[in-house]
Amino acid sequence: MSSWQIVRLFAGSFILLSLLLGVPGSPVFASTWWLAFTAFVGANLFQSALTRWCPLEIILRKLGVKGGC
Repeated sequence: MSSWQIVRLFAGSFILLSLLLGVPGSPVFASTWWLAFTAFVGANLFQSALTRWCPLEIILRKLGVKGGC
């Protein structure tokens, strides 16, 4: 699995989890502040698409995960 696949997996998982925790009426609602985390992940995805710089990818490469698609 390449670093970009892992980045997408993390981002998708974090977005879905924070939506589940942040939307009132969901079975495991905790706080609407979780939606701020959703916005943070989305903003990071947006900036990484424009700048091609992603902190998680840098961390994964240091851990030995191969880059590329």
